[in-house]
Amino acid sequence: MPGKLNHRKNLNVKAEVNYVDAEEAKKLIAVEEYAILDVRDKSQYDRAHIKSCSHVPLFIENKDGDFGTIIKRTLHNNFSGLFFGLPFTKPNPDFVQSIKSQFSPESKLLLVCQEGLRSVAAANKLEQAGFQNIACITSGLQSAKPGTFDSVGTTELQDAGKAGLVTIQGKISTVLGTVLICAYLFITFFPEQAEKLFQIAPVS
Repeated sequence: MPGKLNHRKNLNVKAEVNYVDAEEAKKLIAVEEYAILDVRDKSQYDRAHIKSCSHVPLFIENKDGDFGTIIKRTLHNNFSGLFFGLPFTKPNPDFVQSIKSQFSPESKLLLVCQEGLRSVAAANKLEQAGFQNIACITSGLQSAKPGTFDSVGTTELQDAGKAGLVTIQGKISTVLGTVLICAYLFITFFPEQAEKLFQIAPVS
């Protein structure tokens, strides 16, 4: 019947994302000719990325100048930015369109990020946009053993997410970094109380 035929035409088959480990991902690239799509932010990509990959970040640096964003960016830079070296970001509004301009919906795409979370979110967006051959590395590039992929950058792929005080001070930064941040915030938001403490403190 015409009504049933029209109903069938509107049915869409949703492809399942293929989740693989780093070694399986390497085979997808070599044997099945999957293209590598790095969805990390620019700072992590610049530290280390797989050779010949394409880069379209899921999140981009947030440079908006409205008051609310400035406050959030300041707080972020004094915590995650200072301690872990993480940039203040926002969703990339051109993410899907940028990928569509480079790849067809039939393209085989291996999505990579640092921890595995952004690639899953990116895969969901691309599925909704009609891409059908998508794979993601479970746990991200941080789980890849050194030498698994040919890479470019100043560090190993698995370490590209590390920056800030974590890399400068190593294990000690867990305690020292927290103390420094708390002291900075206390002085910033309670300058009068901080001045009184300095006056009380003995001078050698």
